Amino acid sequence: MVDLRADVLRYVRASPELEVLDDELYGLLGSWFDLGNLELRRLSWNSPASLLEKLITYEAVHEIRSWGDLRKRMSADRRCYAFFHPRMPDEPLVFVEVALVQEMAASVQVLLDESAPATDPRQATAAIFYSISSTQNGLRGVSFGGFLIKRVAEQLITDFPRLRTFATLSPIPGFRKWLDRRLHDRVADLFSACEPKTLTEFAGSNNPHAVLAAALGRDFATDDLLAARLEPILTTLCARYLAQEMDDETPRPIDPVARFHLGNGAQLERINWLADRSTRGLKQSAGLMVNYLYRLEDIEGNREAYEREGKIVMSRGVRKLLKAKD
Repeated sequence: MVDLRADVLRYVRASPELEVLDDELYGLLGSWFDLGNLELRRLSWNSPASLLEKLITYEAVHEIRSWGDLRKRMSADRRCYAFFHPRMPDEPLVFVEVALVQEMAASVQVLLDESAPATDPRQATAAIFYSISSTQNGLRGVSFGGFLIKRVAEQLITDFPRLRTFATLSPIPGFRKWLDRRLHDRVADLFSACEPKTLTEFAGSNNPHAVLAAALGRDFATDDLLAARLEPILTTLCARYLAQEMDDETPRPIDPVARFHLGNGAQLERINWLADRSTRGLKQSAGLMVNYLYRLEDIEGNREAYEREGKIVMSRGVRKLLKAKD
């Protein structure tokens, strides 16, 4: 049934008559894959090889490059949990990767460094959810990722009582596309919260749109001087993108990852400069990543405020960025 809906979704845009079938399948799958029917299971290096291979295949956020990479993600200070359905016992439906560290993470390269020694997870005070991957196209729209985070957090508190912070280190997949389009169109109010005079003076030009577009076309991640001039501009623009750029129909944030976490009761906590220096990270978000903070006691209230009013709970630091002037 899951595979059937995946096939329907593949063709429904070209064949609108399939929408009725899609609606029926969605309703059935939503009841079959009710949260009460799902089993939370921890995956480890000792899990069956066939299951570990599926994690490598399904990983959607940070590519698992090798078995050594996977082993690092299964080390003592790392955890991986997945939801399973009794009728699909060997097929993870959604899985989350967690790093047990001392503070809120600001760089995915640090988290994924295979050469870094594992630390004692019993001393960890922060759990960082750095990758969440859904595996079944046929379950699109049947959302249980947010519940997975809450269940895992509850399990981690039981196992590691010193934990105080539960947060993500999340990609910002639409930021660069959004920014490039506005630079091309020379949107007049793009720099309303930041005056990029340090960058325009550095470039000897009074056209901020052209200067920023040119800077983004360079290898700024390895140019310390240029990166220092870009940081306040791009972090401010990213705060605007995440907190203020809304879908015309919903209205909810246009960034899909922001919608997911804010809709699950998280707080928009911190924007991290050059947190993902990979080719993919630079292409999709200019290397920026964001922390969404899950305060367990506030999740339900945040979620209700978001659903009812579209309210985005954000930290003082993010609010300051939205009012910043370079």
